[in-house]
Amino acid sequence: MSKTVAPPRSNPDFNEKKVEMQFVLIIHEVESYPAWKVVFDRAAGIRKAAGEISYQLLRYDYEQNTIVHFSHWNSLTNARSFFESPALQAIRREAGVIAPNFIYLNEIEHKTL
Repeated sequence: MSKTVAPPRSNPDFNEKKVEMQFVLIIHEVESYPAWKVVFDRAAGIRKAAGEISYQLLRYDYEQNTIVHFSHWNSLTNARSFFESPALQAIRREAGVIAPNFIYLNEIEHKTL
């Protein structure tokens, strides 16, 4: 007598391809936040065209001219190309950016508690 073995049940978590989220964290001092913000807003179209999906702006609690720009990108390759481009370096100078620090990040987990 042969035994029938049921096919393995699929595990939706196993079969779904996880989409890796990619982010850039930039911390920089600016000469003047209001002046920087005008240039930042004016560059929204070129950021979007380069692959920026969304962003958050934060600043240090007691230092209004130290800005944190946290953004979601469609690829880190696109983000690096954009942030390292000569055109963006010129825009940073115009905006009064002082010594930006770029950190490129791949999300490994995201949960809400």
